[in-house]
Amino acid sequence: MKGAQQLMKVFVSRRLPPDGHRLLAQGSCNVQQWESDDPAPRAELLKGVAGAHGLLCLLSDKIDKEVLDAAGPNLKVISTLSVGFDHLAMDEIKKRGIRVGYTPDVLTEATAELTVALLLATCRRLPEAIQEVKSGGWKSWAPMWMCGYGLSNSTVGIIGLGRIGIAVAQRLKPFGVKKFLYSGRRPRPECAAGVNAEYVSCEKLTEDSDFVVVSCALTPETEGLCNKDFFSRMKKTAVFINISRGSAVNQEDLYQALVSGQIAAAGLDVTTPEPLPTNHPLLGLKNCVILPHIGSATYSTRNTMAVLAVTNLLKGLAGEEMPSELKI
Repeated sequence: MKGAQQLMKVFVSRRLPPDGHRLLAQGSCNVQQWESDDPAPRAELLKGVAGAHGLLCLLSDKIDKEVLDAAGPNLKVISTLSVGFDHLAMDEIKKRGIRVGYTPDVLTEATAELTVALLLATCRRLPEAIQEVKSGGWKSWAPMWMCGYGLSNSTVGIIGLGRIGIAVAQRLKPFGVKKFLYSGRRPRPECAAGVNAEYVSCEKLTEDSDFVVVSCALTPETEGLCNKDFFSRMKKTAVFINISRGSAVNQEDLYQALVSGQIAAAGLDVTTPEPLPTNHPLLGLKNCVILPHIGSATYSTRNTMAVLAVTNLLKGLAGEEMPSELKI
């Protein structure tokens, strides 16, 4: 009984993929979990985290000062099942000396694959074409009907040439892309060399690219980056793809750019908010393809993410080195 009282409390804010769940069950912790695939209501999150030594959370959980206060001084480790960490109040976390684990690298391949799929679906108008078949709009073959834009001999601009940006470029290269451009905080020649990507300003990238892929991290500098001025510089035949964070885009400005023909089309795997309300204006546009944030949604990737997140948590609680610790 005494040993049971000494077990460290862990709160898990969502039902985990099976491999992660099995690993956590093997740990010597008192695990309390929100048993749902839907986010825990705020009140349940505050209640569940109280007195916890460890917290395993997701992107949809806002871990702010209120949550940290509710957890109290026991909280030593936060492990997030994501590569992004803009949902974490990093200043408060650092102030309290809490260690943070995250899951980079393991979702790169799946997200890059999804990005290519989204780009192709958008530029070749696949969802629109499928709907035409279902609704009886397919009358006969016509030379210009359902025409889109191809990748061959195109220029692709990537904003944020990190792990995912590089993986996207590597996958697009065999399609016959003529030139890759990239922008970011600084040149990354060691990464760009493999795809012969050229470092340019964001302004030049938007002006010269046939396809613009946003894969940067969300920072104060990138929040709202894709706005009216951004879209006004793009070609009228250009296709815009966002797989970073919804907040990187001013969605009202994007809507106007799509409606006015300022740009040809857009494909989004991320929005603000998430989920996007079903009556949102963007959902009424034929030239806008929106996915429900499924970049890393393969069975193997989600299980690998869960195992890494649990391992980060357990190693952190044991005072050991985490496989993927965020240096703050």
